[in-house]
Amino acid sequence: MVKARKYVVKKHFEGLPKREDFEIVEYELPPIKNGEILVKVEWVSVDPYMRAYNSRYPTPYDQFGFQVGLVEDSKDPRYPVGTRVVSHKGWCDYTIIDPNDKNPAAGQVYKLPNLNGLSNSLGVGAVGMPGATAYFGFLEICQPKAGETVVVTGAAGAVGSLVGQIAKIKGCKVIGFAGSDDKVQWLEEIGFDKAINYKTADVSAALKEAAPKGVDCYFDNVGGELSSIIINQMNDFGRVSVCGSISSYNADPANVPKAPILQPALVFKQLKIEGFLVWRWMNRQSEAHTQLIKWIQSGQLKPREHITEGFENIFDAFLGILNGENVGKAVVKL
Repeated sequence: MVKARKYVVKKHFEGLPKREDFEIVEYELPPIKNGEILVKVEWVSVDPYMRAYNSRYPTPYDQFGFQVGLVEDSKDPRYPVGTRVVSHKGWCDYTIIDPNDKNPAAGQVYKLPNLNGLSNSLGVGAVGMPGATAYFGFLEICQPKAGETVVVTGAAGAVGSLVGQIAKIKGCKVIGFAGSDDKVQWLEEIGFDKAINYKTADVSAALKEAAPKGVDCYFDNVGGELSSIIINQMNDFGRVSVCGSISSYNADPANVPKAPILQPALVFKQLKIEGFLVWRWMNRQSEAHTQLIKWIQSGQLKPREHITEGFENIFDAFLGILNGENVGKAVVKL
């Protein structure tokens, strides 16, 4: 019998998640049945969407999330022992997966792309869901053209840092907003034309100076007042891709933060705003992975990881991203 551990959410989060909102459950896994695989989890992802989706599920529920693991036992010939797989089975150290389960809640299981010697952890980062989010969410919705000015908020995070670098590859001028001087410095090191600390700068004035001719594309990870200021400095027919609103994820739902209205800018500048979920492009994911691997290998894309070690530290890593402590993609090594 294999002993497994998993994090179960037993209480909906109020404000920032607390350790006591989770319970670590130890249990024995049954023998695998025909068509199933037993996976030893090696890398676990922590992401802001886990906070955003929390209230949508009745408690208790197993904490979901992407993971990379190694097949240790298999009764599915497509996934022999020794295969590495990516799944959405969450915060656990062992899991049994039925690759034939088509229930969307089960999440898609697929073989880890051939990373040509890059770290397997990229399977939950730049060559996983966050990579596909940046690739499709930016390129499909913003449709950037060389020479245009692109602004990214949450620019030092897993998705934002990739969007900015992809925009540079496409020949754009890129301005990023982040919440610390260290993050600002790193963004400029990886090729952002300008990075601004929104906590200390006069955002409106700093953006006017960085983008005197206005903004063409805006990739929004944060929402709130910062987004309103940026959208008010956009050019005619500007495009906004809305990925998230991390500024409000921990807010009381009955008292969500207010931000200046957008309608005058939307109307007079004829802007297009579109929100998205990455699942829209799930059937094209390998297209993104192939291109992202090429860019990483050529040095055009430099993914950065914020690595925490140990199953017992997954919660701390999760809290860290909600407090903005990570630079790049936060992952946990088991």
